Amino acid sequence: MEGDFIKINEWLLPLSWFYGLGVRFRNFLFDVGLRKSHAFTVPIISVGNITVGGTGKTPHVEHLIRMLQQEGKVAVLSRGYKRKTSGFVRADENSTARDIGDEPCQMKRKFPNAIVAVDAKRVRGIERLTTEEPDIDVILLDDAFQHRQVKPGINILLVDYHRLIIYDKLLPAGRLREPLKGKNRADIVIVTKCPKTLNPMEFRVLTKAMDVYPYQHLYFTTTKYGNLQPLFPNYNKGTRAIADIGADKHVLLLTGIASPRQLAEDLAPQTSHITPITFADHHAFRRKDVARINRTFEAMPSPKCIITTEKDAVRLTAVEGFSDEVRQSLFVLPVSIDFMLNQEEKFYENIIGYVRKNSRNSILAKRKDDHTARDSHRPGNGSRTISF
Repeated sequence: MEGDFIKINEWLLPLSWFYGLGVRFRNFLFDVGLRKSHAFTVPIISVGNITVGGTGKTPHVEHLIRMLQQEGKVAVLSRGYKRKTSGFVRADENSTARDIGDEPCQMKRKFPNAIVAVDAKRVRGIERLTTEEPDIDVILLDDAFQHRQVKPGINILLVDYHRLIIYDKLLPAGRLREPLKGKNRADIVIVTKCPKTLNPMEFRVLTKAMDVYPYQHLYFTTTKYGNLQPLFPNYNKGTRAIADIGADKHVLLLTGIASPRQLAEDLAPQTSHITPITFADHHAFRRKDVARINRTFEAMPSPKCIITTEKDAVRLTAVEGFSDEVRQSLFVLPVSIDFMLNQEEKFYENIIGYVRKNSRNSILAKRKDDHTARDSHRPGNGSRTISF
């Protein structure tokens, strides 16, 4: 498994040792209390990773938003990577990727009722949110596993199946941003982007290899796709399923994300005619990029279309210069997650149980009490109470 997923630059290992020394010292300061971790009365759930590159963070945060909105008022706090603003910014219906970053902008557009804000200083951001919205029921910290100034109630660590942290090395030899021991801070570990074809033996091997502690919960998720949506509905109002692409269709796969590999692999069974145009993560599309996209698509044989991600779509909508042919053929592929091994209910109980137990909202607290009372009368359910 190691040889399949990880390529280590062994000549950089001495530099990784020095890098690790600095990270270990920083973590030591937090562990012994010389640097302060702030705790808050509002339930806080952190989602993040310890690697460079995508682990499917945004679909997992969106899954939590979708789940928790049924319970109460949800807020998401992100740092707003590559935005052109500074300080605390709260998103509204007019916010753009330049204002708050592409991922927060995507979440605000998909979940307009959720409170979305950005602030590089998470403690200040939480204080602003709870002051402006004192009835918030839960705050989701986006990409904050290593942001130790905040002490979350639940720490969720995401691990890419295609680059398992147990086989990786520290920067710059590998892609780990901190030593593997950092995994121990997680309450929940999720192996993401798992192939749908994993068999029971492979799950057992993965479970043993991840070596989580008894206090940690290990989950496996796979990627799920929705229907293709036109990016420019004034040019094309139709939607279509991935399965309807057709084997003869030529697809221009346009991505500016950290890990496009899984998307390309998932599209491959639908058509063997995939032409990738790949940019760096959070890439700001420029005039020369638009010209390249127009030129490449024009040269492709018909039938053809362009597929991009939701994250890229947030930035592409503001770009000018696309040809009419490109605008008519550019589709966005929505992404969500599915829990494997029938783990969805257990995950739900972990998350909702924590929020209800720690909520300042009397209605949610009553739901927690009612839920506990019902479970106490269910045979065999005594072991299902989860606490962190």
